[in-house]
Amino acid sequence: AKPIPSYQVYKGTVFDLVDQAVDFVMSKINLWVGTREAGAAVPVAYEIPREVVAEAIVNAVAHRDYTSNGSVQVMLFADRLEVWNPGALPPSLTLEKLRHPHGSVPFNPQLAEPLYLTKYIERMGTGTGDMIRRCREVGLPEPQFTVSDGFVTTIWRKAGQAAASQPESQPESQPESQPESQPESQPESIELRVLRLLTKEPLSKSAISSALGQKEISGHLNQVIRVLLNDQTLEYTLPNKPNSRLQQYRLTEKGWLLLGVLQKGNLP
Repeated sequence: AKPIPSYQVYKGTVFDLVDQAVDFVMSKINLWVGTREAGAAVPVAYEIPREVVAEAIVNAVAHRDYTSNGSVQVMLFADRLEVWNPGALPPSLTLEKLRHPHGSVPFNPQLAEPLYLTKYIERMGTGTGDMIRRCREVGLPEPQFTVSDGFVTTIWRKAGQAAASQPESQPESQPESQPESQPESQPESIELRVLRLLTKEPLSKSAISSALGQKEISGHLNQVIRVLLNDQTLEYTLPNKPNSRLQQYRLTEKGWLLLGVLQKGNLP
């Protein structure tokens, strides 16, 4: 099986790399949007919890072998997410120990320290256990951790849950569980998701970020909104006070037209 046909190379600080990679995955997987029956906020849920995706990517960045010419690779398939890094487990850890509380043994202590101070990682070594717990809570199979020419974390998607229960029976040459003409291979972009969110009412940037499942406003979202504003696809509700804490965004006439074009392009 081949990954979903989209290729990105990210550059920047370690925080930028993590945020952009996480946002990339979240923009490609399925999103459930509820109604306001239970309250003012619209409930949203991704097929893979954001914290599970983030933990896998942060671990790959923090614990990779930086003497290697290899790069961290985040690959999304129709039935799974794979995060690979050119690294290995420290001698004191085993794959089985990762599934239980264990001591934190950072491969790159100088990198792990700022990630810890900014709450990207924990010192207690509970991250992999939290990933397993969260996947169970949302009905996903437990993540798999393997060492094969690097360290690989595999997170199974809901769409591939049936196939994931018997991964050994699927030969490498098998095609993806869904044909490329299905929505799996034509995921919604973050631009389209932002436009969709603004169809009912204007929203603030923090509200958009929350609806997208982000813990905080990401650099990627800031860039998307900036581009949409420059293209006059979005507009401020308070045009004379662009930096107001009450600022919200709404679709322009051009934005409604663009939304129609993008929606048509995302049909199978």
